[in-house]
Amino acid sequence: MTEEAGARQASQQFEERAALLLTLRQAGLRDLSVLRAMEATPREAFAPYRFRDLAYRNLSLPIGCGQTMSRPVELARRLEALKIGRGHRVLEVGAGSGYGAAALAQLANEVVSLERFETLAIEASRRLTAHGAANAKAIFADGLDPPRELGRFDRIIVQASVGAAPAALIQMLTPGGALLFARREHAQAGARAKERLIKLDRNEDGELRETDLGPCRLGPAIPGLAQAL
Repeated sequence: MTEEAGARQASQQFEERAALLLTLRQAGLRDLSVLRAMEATPREAFAPYRFRDLAYRNLSLPIGCGQTMSRPVELARRLEALKIGRGHRVLEVGAGSGYGAAALAQLANEVVSLERFETLAIEASRRLTAHGAANAKAIFADGLDPPRELGRFDRIIVQASVGAAPAALIQMLTPGGALLFARREHAQAGARAKERLIKLDRNEDGELRETDLGPCRLGPAIPGLAQAL
């Protein structure tokens, strides 16, 4: 690539990132720390090469193993709802491409991201390293039944929908912690199941308070490790 072509590409990416930030603001996102995290996370570095020209559009993108990258607006809304602090330890269920973990790493002290597809876990880990996200790691593991040796977390985010909050994840929440997940609602025969974004806050006494944050769209979580891929 010539110097001139490189300059044009850099200018185009700058304009695309600026357009994405405008899209986030127009969607009602106001948390400056989340907006900065989204701006500092290059989505094209986590998207499959053939879709990189679409990386800064507000679109979900296929990443392999039947999985997708969330739309940037949806991811930003989930990050804003979690209210992540710089000292927080965060667990992500569903590493996917690693994009969510990279954005979380801009906000938290430590991010552990679990992925049931080994291929995706390896690729996510590689991308996080290339991005320089030293405080984030992707692990091949069952996110609905995480290894207990991981310890406890201040924030947990499930990047998929479940029937109910997984008990194993609730047990890993610290006092004062929060768990964000999508709950699948029962659907009539032939209709697509709908999801509601739910936040569980644990107080210092261990009691849980549930808040319904409205409709969302996330694919279903699948328990266990993938037997292939």
